[in-house]
Amino acid sequence: MTPNASSAPSRRSFLASSAVAAAAVAGGMPLLAACGDSNSGSRDGTTSGKDAKKILPAYVAGNVVVPDIPARNGSAVGFTGKLELSALKTSVPKPLGKGGKVTIMSPFWGSPPKSDNAYYKAMNDVIGVDVQWQNQDGNTYEQKLGAVLASSDVPDVVVVPGWNMNGKIPTAIISKFADLGPYLSGDKVKEFPNLAAIPTDAWQRSIFGGKLRGLPMPSPWAPSIVPLYRQDIFDEEGYEVPKSCDEFMALAKDITNAKARRWACMDMKWTAFQAFGVLSGSEKPLGWNMADGKLIYRIETEEYLEALEWSRKLFEAGVVHPDSKMGKNAPDPGPKFAKGEFLIYPNNISQWWSRTAEQAVSNPDFKIWGMDVWGHDGGNPAMWAEQPAGIFAFVNEKASESVVREVLAVANVTAAPYGTKEYMMTNYGVEGTHYTVKDGVPTKTDQGNLEVLNAYVMVASPAATIAHPDFPDVAKGQVEWQQRMGAFTKKSAFYGMQITEPSRYTNLSNDFEQLEDDIVRGRKKISDMQQAVSDWKSKGGDKLRDWYKQILDENGSAAN
Repeated sequence: MTPNASSAPSRRSFLASSAVAAAAVAGGMPLLAACGDSNSGSRDGTTSGKDAKKILPAYVAGNVVVPDIPARNGSAVGFTGKLELSALKTSVPKPLGKGGKVTIMSPFWGSPPKSDNAYYKAMNDVIGVDVQWQNQDGNTYEQKLGAVLASSDVPDVVVVPGWNMNGKIPTAIISKFADLGPYLSGDKVKEFPNLAAIPTDAWQRSIFGGKLRGLPMPSPWAPSIVPLYRQDIFDEEGYEVPKSCDEFMALAKDITNAKARRWACMDMKWTAFQAFGVLSGSEKPLGWNMADGKLIYRIETEEYLEALEWSRKLFEAGVVHPDSKMGKNAPDPGPKFAKGEFLIYPNNISQWWSRTAEQAVSNPDFKIWGMDVWGHDGGNPAMWAEQPAGIFAFVNEKASESVVREVLAVANVTAAPYGTKEYMMTNYGVEGTHYTVKDGVPTKTDQGNLEVLNAYVMVASPAATIAHPDFPDVAKGQVEWQQRMGAFTKKSAFYGMQITEPSRYTNLSNDFEQLEDDIVRGRKKISDMQQAVSDWKSKGGDKLRDWYKQILDENGSAAN
């Protein structure tokens, strides 16, 4: 077990990158437009420009630990050395907690540990707060969340992942949770140095209803979907990484030998969207941008159709592994990728490390690496930034000042940077009990695997971090890939804004992903997509455009 490939564990970082987190608010008011009293219905609040500056915490870069690779172009920070426990720094010299009790409801994947386990006890001692966990099944969390927020019995802290902000949950966030601005805005955050070191973009994403309500889990805004490939086989066969879509097609035909059970790739649609410069599909607001004086949605662009057509041609040419024809129901690609049945597939950057770790012992010659995304015509790619935070913790509006301060004491520990004692405690637990270190590589014990799971990291996290003491070359490769691709990445109009679409538009775009897959696999035609876009416009797309344009007119654009 190594430190996570980002500030969030890989399971969640993958979910965050692939889930559509935008959702509905009854009545059609965007979250960023409500201000003042949360129930006032006022429309003069914003999450951008000078009004946001009054709300946002001051940014004070941490100086306790210096990363080996600083963040650049929206990347994570990187650490490429072995872990030396004797060299760990202290970022919280004394507990800020006053011994009070705080209840936290959070999603949990797996079997929650007993409430009095050694990890929880050790963390609470470091923080100075008695945290009581109310863990809920992450797979059904949204239903539980809705029920709790509709009741009068709301815990002190509630964690809400972006992909669960559906139905009435966004409006409940505004009405049920506290404004943290009085404790964190401006220089006030300096009382909590690890929170002050969280990037400003992540805090901006934490403004709901015109007020700073969330404690964020930061993410890199550089692209997270990487065309992963078998570098060992490429080197052995003399294949070269392609630099255009035509070169990719030629390479794919060269690689493919169906009789020998080798195909070039899996479905390359996600990479095609990057190569052709298609606006992001990871969250609905990110799919909108200004072009030639008009606000357009990603499905209306020529680039979108061109990316689908190129992806379709790959299937038509027979270079795509047969499993990909099953679409979403295709099995885990890992085993067949390891066997060399296909050599390229696009996926979340976290798989760069996880595939490496899987094969390290049984397949020592195995080497996975990330291709740089190419521009479709051989030029530079034109990619779009992802949101800088996707999971948030909120404090009950009815919480007393003492409880709010206890929560911030928790967050100041969980947001400690990599290389500190607090980070190791948060992510690994107690040395000897929950993990051991050999040759600079921490490994969780059986007890650690049972107890040190998606808990405290959900309250707040440090700036996105990549650190793999077992495979430092992979950590370096991941961060440098983000930095190279981040140089070709732009922020679209609604980047960093916390926006929720009106309920009447909630399902308007739901069928496009399935239609994309049908077109790519030859079951539908490009003309079917053109008709679907026309229908989308008449069924509400044009009105939704006007709704987004009003937000843009009132708040300005984040585009650069």
